[in-house]
Amino acid sequence: MEENGDEKLLAVARHIAKTLGRTETMTDDILQIFSAFDGRLSKMSDKGDGEAGPGNVTVLEQALKSLDRRVSRFTAAERPLWSDTADSAAFLDTVDELVVILRDWEPIASEEQVSDLLRRAGDLVQQAMFRLEDEFRLLIERGGESFDSFSVADEAVHRSDDSDSDGEEEGRVIPVANPIPDYDFVIDALPSGTIAELHEIAKRMVPAGYGKECSHVYSSCRREFLEESVSRLGLEKRSIEEVQKTPWAQLEEEIDRWIKTANMALKIFFPSERRLIERVFSGLLPSVTDLTFMEVCRGAAIQILNFADAIAIGTRAPERLFGVLDLFEAMRDLMPEFNSVFSDFYCYSIRAEALTIWKRLGESIRGIFMELENLIRRDPAKAAVPGGGVHPITRYVMNYLRAACGSRQTLEQILQRAIDGEFENLDACASAGPSTSSLSVEVSWIMELLESNLEVKSKMYRDPALSAIFLMNNNRYIVQKARDGELGTVLGEDWVRKQAAKVRQHHINYQRAAWGRLLAALKIEGLNTSSGSGNARVVVKERLKQFNAGFEEAYRAQKEWVVVEEQLRTELRISVAGNLIPAYRSFLGRFQNVVEGGKHGDKYVKYSLEEIETKINGLFEGRK
Repeated sequence: MEENGDEKLLAVARHIAKTLGRTETMTDDILQIFSAFDGRLSKMSDKGDGEAGPGNVTVLEQALKSLDRRVSRFTAAERPLWSDTADSAAFLDTVDELVVILRDWEPIASEEQVSDLLRRAGDLVQQAMFRLEDEFRLLIERGGESFDSFSVADEAVHRSDDSDSDGEEEGRVIPVANPIPDYDFVIDALPSGTIAELHEIAKRMVPAGYGKECSHVYSSCRREFLEESVSRLGLEKRSIEEVQKTPWAQLEEEIDRWIKTANMALKIFFPSERRLIERVFSGLLPSVTDLTFMEVCRGAAIQILNFADAIAIGTRAPERLFGVLDLFEAMRDLMPEFNSVFSDFYCYSIRAEALTIWKRLGESIRGIFMELENLIRRDPAKAAVPGGGVHPITRYVMNYLRAACGSRQTLEQILQRAIDGEFENLDACASAGPSTSSLSVEVSWIMELLESNLEVKSKMYRDPALSAIFLMNNNRYIVQKARDGELGTVLGEDWVRKQAAKVRQHHINYQRAAWGRLLAALKIEGLNTSSGSGNARVVVKERLKQFNAGFEEAYRAQKEWVVVEEQLRTELRISVAGNLIPAYRSFLGRFQNVVEGGKHGDKYVKYSLEEIETKINGLFEGRK
């Protein structure tokens, strides 16, 4: 017991001397001072006793016996050595002495006696390293449990409540950071004192050839923190197959959480972990730092990338476009972080996977546009829209394209099929004119498919006038949507003017089909009205009968027809009245006396001009 006490005293004294001494000479002077107070410390100041050489093998053997006792005592201790500052300092000094012995005696290791002793020293080093490995793990776990805040630009930002049951696993609380909108800070996830202690252990393990073991212990502890943090931010750890089985409505909500989580991870969690690792392994082999960082972050990075990949390779239904677009843009914005955070050799696979998934999202968007084309082609002409109104396919496609063109620059970037892996011509695509851009070509082609589809659907109406109303309604809706926002920029003014001209042509077709026969009945040419002869009277009466019957039929049908847009409805009524009422007025003005001069002549003039106008103003309301 007395010998153990002496050894502990010697270890503490050595540690103090090394801490205070800036040079070896200063350290020796301090040891000399110590020896003046206690004779037991005088052996520390002796020089030359431990020098390696053929005549000093006995000294080496005695030193190893002492070190063996000290190592055994430390490795057999049941409580953590770093719970006591003196114990931890004494243990590190013991390890240092072992390393010095191996280094100093290595030049004559070929001598049999020395070789055997150095093997014993190597075994002691291994035992010490195993204990350091355990202490390293305990320090990380204990530091994570006790640390409840992290530094953010000299401000304290508290972690989530430790009482949250979601953060507990086998009785241990995992500290996890809450999502924060400002990404301009780093997390110090362990207390500075713990970091310093970890660094002291790493300084012994890595040079001694136990860098991989030290790295593995660190990464196994810290990996759980990162993966749990990502999960707590709303991105559960799931396989690609599990994500793909999730309903799209739920995935749309998860995409928003994914974007926030990915930003937190790439801009805060991963850089903070890199900073922490560099502090723990400061001054040691760069490869150990890089390998440790990769092992810590790979799981969380794959957790993030798997979700994006599952979306990218999922079905290409048109309704997925906007969620996939959000993911594509988020990945594009995060690519600089992927390249900078995972810049080293060991992280190459993460960088490459991120780039591949980003490209895959672009391919998915191109595939979605192809599926939209197929949807328009396949949309069947099952039943005519009542009253010739706007068809659902028209509303869907136009609102879809209008919303899609809100991301015009991104779509130009994707549809241009830019430089492989980089999409570097984003600015060029965005500034390209509508007549030459890839998006313009794609959208124009979709519009052509839509118009062809509507032409087929218009044939379902037996009445040519109603068919014209249907096409006029749908084309007018197309023009309105095209003029509103980026869609018009993509299609171009020439395209919009041509569509407006088609609306006018459908208007003319409607007038001809709906009112041509009535206007023909009101024609004055060819009627002999020079006398009130019975023959002239019969012809006029017959014409009025045709007009009355035709107008009643037209009114009865067309009041059920629908002109959706109010301005178009007003224009149509004015146009009908402008053609019909003057003709009717002229006809009555010319022949009313002829008709009224005969028997029951008043019954042939069934409608006054005011009644005609009133009924015309009641058209296109969709009323039965």
